[in-house]
Amino acid sequence: MADPVAVQPPDYGGLLVVDDEPFLRDAVAASLRFLGFEVTTAQTGAEALRLARDRPFDLVVLDVMLPDTNGFEVLTRLRREGCQVPVIFLTAKDTQEDKVTGLTLGGDDYLTKPFGLEELAARIRTVLRRTRPAASGPVLAFADIEFDQDSYEVRRGGHLIDLSPTEFRLLRYLMLNPGRVLTRAQLLAHVWDYDFGGSSTVVSTYVAYLRRKLAQYGPDVIHTQRGVGYSLRLPRPGEQASPGDA
Repeated sequence: MADPVAVQPPDYGGLLVVDDEPFLRDAVAASLRFLGFEVTTAQTGAEALRLARDRPFDLVVLDVMLPDTNGFEVLTRLRREGCQVPVIFLTAKDTQEDKVTGLTLGGDDYLTKPFGLEELAARIRTVLRRTRPAASGPVLAFADIEFDQDSYEVRRGGHLIDLSPTEFRLLRYLMLNPGRVLTRAQLLAHVWDYDFGGSSTVVSTYVAYLRRKLAQYGPDVIHTQRGVGYSLRLPRPGEQASPGDA
């Protein structure tokens, strides 16, 4: 398979990758995580069904040939149980009949092995955009912070805040994922290009810049989860803000 490229994912996560080939499964999962997606893996149909029942995934990448059943049967059972999660089939068979079967059962796309990881990432983006509602309108809002995506103006409590282009992108991604702890790898994937050759240090630096600018007009809303990443949320009762702790 081709080497992965940094294809910008949409603002979603929660992918389930189902394949019984350990090397392929691990390669796909690692590449998608590199691109900022949250990935869970399964190697059998039974495991995939159990995981899909336990939590709502945004999309399932599902191999057709599995050791205990086949991907078509897994999708049939999911749909019978009312689960409408989007599914992209993976298969070694490049036949029209299999493609028609997968799409007729309610699959959303069909990719034949071998495939490029960048193509899979692009198809995931396309399916998610088609099957999920738009993340937001032109104006994002969190607490007393407003971000106009058309004019790229940010205000807090009515005060206009002067941000750099990178700070704009960082704040936008945080505001699209309020309350969610975002890892440094996810922030690098969504806010920066990997081509610049930097490290997670740049994330900490810009979080500190953005935190100080927002804290001019209200309590600190960017919180550090030590060893993990950052989240945008209101302070909890009794919580001490630490603006300098990026």
